[in-house]
Amino acid sequence: MAWVWLVTAGLLEIVWAFAMKQSAGFTRPLPTAVMLVSMLASFGLLGVAMRSLPLGTAYTIWTGIGAVGAFLVGIMVLGEAATPLRLLAGGLIVSGLVLMTLSTPS
Repeated sequence: MAWVWLVTAGLLEIVWAFAMKQSAGFTRPLPTAVMLVSMLASFGLLGVAMRSLPLGTAYTIWTGIGAVGAFLVGIMVLGEAATPLRLLAGGLIVSGLVLMTLSTPS
């Protein structure tokens, strides 16, 4: 169940990062509220996942999901550049996440 909490926490990290961008420097109340609620939920679920997962694994997976997810949202929703080097960098992050997951004792 810890992995479910961790993945959910990572997905919420994507939500709060996107909401932060949409808040326009915290000048728009609704995106700012979404950011704060999703941020608190993300941190809370990360804490729950860390009860049974190693610190290094939990934190790496959490930040990785957030980083790659925010990268993809930037490209698909915000029209950010999808250059070959940026895609390679995203792929390297994903490969690191896979290796971290595979190397974690069950």
